[in-house]
Amino acid sequence: MALIVSIIDGWGGNLTWDALIADIELRLHSRYTRQALHKHVRIRDAFAFRKKGAMTREEVKRPRGSIELRKAMERIARLEAENARLEAENNNLLSQFARWAYNASIRGLDATYLGQALPPIDRDRTRPAK
Repeated sequence: MALIVSIIDGWGGNLTWDALIADIELRLHSRYTRQALHKHVRIRDAFAFRKKGAMTREEVKRPRGSIELRKAMERIARLEAENARLEAENNNLLSQFARWAYNASIRGLDATYLGQALPPIDRDRTRPAK
């Protein structure tokens, strides 16, 4: 999933589900449907964020000069798009946390209760008897 999100972050040109599916198949040698990709929240949000108007490679002015300079500019554009997507993702998670905190407080759950450690995992319980 992280690889697909990074493909979306570095996307240049017009982004469509069909083009994304073809690129994923070319790079990862796996074929997905639009519906399968759309079920993953991070992929769906990254796709929507990119479509909403994040900077594409064509919007970056092509500098004259060396190939290294052009590659560096493309990398900067990809990293800026990834940074903007991660900021939006972080803001969504912060608002989700605020909703959860409010809902927990109106039900009388305090921070001590919510901060309890998870129970230890008993791996022997899931192993078949010998």
